[in-house]
Amino acid sequence: MDANVINIAIVVVYLLAMLAFGWWGKSRTKSNSDFLVAGRRLGPFLYTGTMAAVVLGGASTVGGVGLGYKFGISGMWLVVAIGAGVLLLSLLFAPIIQKLKIYTVSQMLTLRYGSKATQASGIVMLAYTLMLCATSTGAYATIFVVLFGMDRALAIAVGGAIVLVYSTVGGMWSITLADQVQFVIKTVGIFFLMLPFTLNAAGGLDGIRSRVDASFFQIDGIGVQTIITYFVVYTLGLLIGQDIWQRVFTAKTPTVARWGGATAGIYCILYGVAGALIGMAARVALANIEIAAKDDVYAEVAQNLLPVGIGGLVLAAAVAAMMSTASGALIAAATVARADVLPFVASWFGKDINTDDTDNPEHDVRANRIWVLTLGIIAIVIAIVTKDVVAALTIAYDILVGGLLVAILGGLVWKRGTGIAAAASMAVGSVVTLGTMIVLEINAKAPLDGIYANEPIYYGLVASAVVYVVVSLATRPTDPHVMRNWQRRVAGQDSEPAPADAVTTS
Repeated sequence: MDANVINIAIVVVYLLAMLAFGWWGKSRTKSNSDFLVAGRRLGPFLYTGTMAAVVLGGASTVGGVGLGYKFGISGMWLVVAIGAGVLLLSLLFAPIIQKLKIYTVSQMLTLRYGSKATQASGIVMLAYTLMLCATSTGAYATIFVVLFGMDRALAIAVGGAIVLVYSTVGGMWSITLADQVQFVIKTVGIFFLMLPFTLNAAGGLDGIRSRVDASFFQIDGIGVQTIITYFVVYTLGLLIGQDIWQRVFTAKTPTVARWGGATAGIYCILYGVAGALIGMAARVALANIEIAAKDDVYAEVAQNLLPVGIGGLVLAAAVAAMMSTASGALIAAATVARADVLPFVASWFGKDINTDDTDNPEHDVRANRIWVLTLGIIAIVIAIVTKDVVAALTIAYDILVGGLLVAILGGLVWKRGTGIAAAASMAVGSVVTLGTMIVLEINAKAPLDGIYANEPIYYGLVASAVVYVVVSLATRPTDPHVMRNWQRRVAGQDSEPAPADAVTTS
């Protein structure tokens, strides 16, 4: 049987399994909590797998191998920065976040500061999660184009529809089971198949060393500035992303959130090292094959260095990586849209909408499904019609870090931080970040000098931090009742009833 036919069959079986997980998750989804955060009941194994799966997407898997092919061992730093972000979040903040029993980052801000002004953060978070979903959808479609010979638009529609179905039907329970399978497939594909086969084809580390430039084994070969950028963008971004926090909300206990997440972070770091080694070995083993782009290396290894059938499993691992990120971003976008953005926009017209758990759990689940379905369709359309979705994601990501990071982490670590300061720092940080991007784009002399430059995040972070500290010290401390409720929630206790003036509009 033709090797490509076998590879196609393996990927098709995997895709059908994803649909089956949707129906399995449906049977466990009875309430808002079940649909959005898997009932907050995940133990160590499920939690570790789902956390590792959501952060290790196409950029970490396909992109990580490509960076190793181009830069050598220093190609690991992108994924290592992601792992560092998961480690820091898990060890420093995850237990606190888990005990809050909320659904979104914006809800944490409102709970901590008692200020409705921080609800504007939901709009930025929605843009970020929606663009992340669109980029992931477009990414795994590229494999469908190669494997099935599909038109790009059709490939995006088919792949997106599969993620949309299992995410809509079963919510976080379906996504969790799918993530476990994706975690296993990625682990087997990277550590037990690609790594040994490519190293063997290249003659081991000695064979690689004898045929590549010495810079391939330099830990900073990719450039110190690039390494710093990876940590600023990915490590800091992971600390506050809704898609990551929503996984923390699924943990059964604070201990699971801390140590299950820390295990996932360590796994991510090892994953990054393995990807770089695979890329280095491919540089030697595929020396006679012309590779147009570094992101094509992964598929070339699967098709040219692995035995029949195993290549299909490795391609399925790439699809798994991208689908886990897409599904995580999709349910995060739907959660933010319904819980944060809808009430915030409704307040402009004098309406008060409560989307928390109600007395009608079936209505809650149905409403969430509608939001997932609607935003999933929007993400698919964006992926099809937009040529540069990455630019939109970059803008959203920069504003997320440059605008929101200080207010979120400040609320977690500094008791003196106030709601007025948080709102002001978000506004100033976002404006400075976006303004710097516009100025750099107007004066750009090279592709990486515009919106893809690093300076917007740096300027935004500095401006946001200065405003947060100065305004906090210049304004009255947060209302004592709000702080007592915050401390009770951090301790895992229920909040006291709030007086009428406890939550302000500042």
